[in-house]
Amino acid sequence: MVAILQKYIDQFIDLPAEELEALINSIEVRSVDKKVRLTDMNETEKYLYFVIKGLARKFFYKGKEEVITQIAKEGELISSSVSYFSGMPSGYVIETIEPTTFYSLHKDKAEQLYNRYPKLERLSRLVITELFLQKEVWELERIRYNTKERFLRFMTDNPELFQRVPQKYLASYLNIKPETFSRLKHLLQKKNSDAPYLK
Repeated sequence: MVAILQKYIDQFIDLPAEELEALINSIEVRSVDKKVRLTDMNETEKYLYFVIKGLARKFFYKGKEEVITQIAKEGELISSSVSYFSGMPSGYVIETIEPTTFYSLHKDKAEQLYNRYPKLERLSRLVITELFLQKEVWELERIRYNTKERFLRFMTDNPELFQRVPQKYLASYLNIKPETFSRLKHLLQKKNSDAPYLK
């Protein structure tokens, strides 16, 4: 399980063994069933969650509608980040889609690490920047590309998620009406019957 975290960290920084060990000793391993809410609306987010195995989603409510802004798979971080970094109540829900195992880092433990290990503090800044960039890319894609383009781009980049994530969640994430999503999926199945992830 440590290898997947090491691979994630290596994208950003060459972390000395001592600091990696300190980080590992500060995180909690949490395993939960599907449809478990790790963070709810108006709670203050205390954790960063790194997905070791499983899937989780982040969403907010627009009236009664759930609007999904992130689907996190293995090797990815998820958190109500505005709440985590500001201490304000969360406007998001973090919920598992599958039985999921996380590395969870409490904010207080993180602050202790940053004060002691400069490279971990730098890693934190780099990760925050990456989360910001991911959010901006998600927002741009929802505006820049039409419905079919968003569907095809996501399908190309994330074929395994079409097997694992309920269709209504994918439709919400891509800002596509469920009936339109079904139609696009059907048309693609018909056109390309050898796409096993769309069957």
